[in-house]
Amino acid sequence: MKRYILLILLLFAQGMFAQDVEFKAEPSRTKLGVNERLRISFTMNKDGDNLVPPSFNGFRAQGPMQSIRNSWVNGKHTYNKSYDYTLIPTSKGTFTIGSASIEIEGKIYKTDPITITVGEAVKILDPFEAAKQSAAEGIHLVAEVSNSSPYINEPVSVVYKLYVSQNSSVTNFYETENPKFNDFWSQTDRTDPQNLKIEKGMYNGEMYRYVVLQKTVLYPQKSGKLEIEPLLLNVTLQVPTERNRFGFVSYSNEDKVVSSGSKYINVKALPDEGRPDDFTGAVGSFDFKVTPSKTNLETGESLQLDVTVSGKGNLKLFTLPKPVVPSALDMFDPEHKENVSVPLSGMTGNISDVYTIVPQNRGKYPIKPLSFSYFDPKAGKYKTITSQDIMIEATGDAVASNTPSDSTGVQKQSVQSSQQFRFVDLDTKLVAMDREDFFGSGLFYSLLFVPFLLIPVIVLARKKKEAYDSDVVGNKIRQNNKLAKKYLSAAKKELGNKEAFYVALEKALHNFLKAKLRIETSEMSKQNIEELLLNRKADAQTVTNFIKIMDSCEFARYAPSSGAAMQQDYESAVTVITALEKQV
Repeated sequence: MKRYILLILLLFAQGMFAQDVEFKAEPSRTKLGVNERLRISFTMNKDGDNLVPPSFNGFRAQGPMQSIRNSWVNGKHTYNKSYDYTLIPTSKGTFTIGSASIEIEGKIYKTDPITITVGEAVKILDPFEAAKQSAAEGIHLVAEVSNSSPYINEPVSVVYKLYVSQNSSVTNFYETENPKFNDFWSQTDRTDPQNLKIEKGMYNGEMYRYVVLQKTVLYPQKSGKLEIEPLLLNVTLQVPTERNRFGFVSYSNEDKVVSSGSKYINVKALPDEGRPDDFTGAVGSFDFKVTPSKTNLETGESLQLDVTVSGKGNLKLFTLPKPVVPSALDMFDPEHKENVSVPLSGMTGNISDVYTIVPQNRGKYPIKPLSFSYFDPKAGKYKTITSQDIMIEATGDAVASNTPSDSTGVQKQSVQSSQQFRFVDLDTKLVAMDREDFFGSGLFYSLLFVPFLLIPVIVLARKKKEAYDSDVVGNKIRQNNKLAKKYLSAAKKELGNKEAFYVALEKALHNFLKAKLRIETSEMSKQNIEELLLNRKADAQTVTNFIKIMDSCEFARYAPSSGAAMQQDYESAVTVITALEKQV
């Protein structure tokens, strides 16, 4: 019987900790025209082998393309593997795509059948219009809210991500309107545009590239339905316009305003039931301590009483309890200290009030226990922490003053000096210093005449600065040279990242031409560039190599490119630019 019970417990534990296996088919659409295409993805959350696809009756299948994605979020591992097929209809009608099967951990899993309806042919846009529309529709600004139903003063994180599809190219963006976060305490961490990290992730069932623009931590300050205002961006897209006579596609920039949209959260009020009288608005999970620096001291000597709250919660949004001491103890205003960080999960750290207490007479003095109350949103109830009793013992007598009583009849006592409290010195001690007078000294005359000697230097420097500023053409050439070097350096850093590498390399070539030939972007046809370089006595072979590199930058947008090819293009660009720098 014991063996059976142990076996049942082991099977139960395995069932609790095992992750359910998911294997499903996800079509990009279920209705399409006979001249359109669809994509179907067979995805699983655990690694599987031996995929057996369905027959795809009524379609011509291309694929599969395999992708794997691993992610860790708050210590939780997520795995996703998919096989993607592109299906081209062969006729009109309603077709059923049967079940696909795969082997995962020794077991066979199957997907559900999918019904696809193929109708009449739809109007296909001009390729450039279609590409432009696809580029515009592939930009999404998303605000991801961590908690849509928090308590008052419970942290809510908002992460703003810009998703860009594989068919879109963003050259620039800037914020046009930032949310104000009314009715919230907020702290925003904006990512420096120079440090944006491009990542890959799923959006609406498709693989996108995305960057995290900013992360904001919010603490709602009132209950009810609260609005998180949208973030607005102006995004510059690079869209195709036409194909030139050499067969290369020309591009232009178009601006599009994208919005994250308003988000709403329902903030719950803190319950009235069980609310302690000393509750001051603390929400989270805390520890509370009251610590004296010492409990035995001489009369007139001071001690430090440290009242500290530590943990995770709205540490900057509540007040600490104040100790109550006997009248025989002098207590001074506290020194407030904060050691708080605000990560995406909310404030964490500690805050403290440090009181200085001085006993004036010998004796034992109790400091009453302090209590600190807070609301724990996870438990959904209030909690109270009470400190221990503190007994202060002062030894030694206060020194009585020999001065007679004042007119009020109260006997005065002199205050004893200690290391912490000292009297102001009333007697001054001046020490004479043997030194010559400053007036009439060499330093005096140097400081007097040096400004006059500097006047001609300042005038010459100013004239040179004015001549430099007025040289518009020269400044433009210098600026373009600087940009060429900047983008060439950026291209070197992006080796291995095809799209970013060739965009930077193309910008470096364009700015080099602007600096050398004094032309604008609109004049940069290959024929014009070739004529201008040859007229400037550039070597014909060098000019040909330059045109080839420009062709490579354009061609690389549509063809795969290896790391070795990118390294070769980079080295060729450096060689050609160096040669033209000497020849032109």
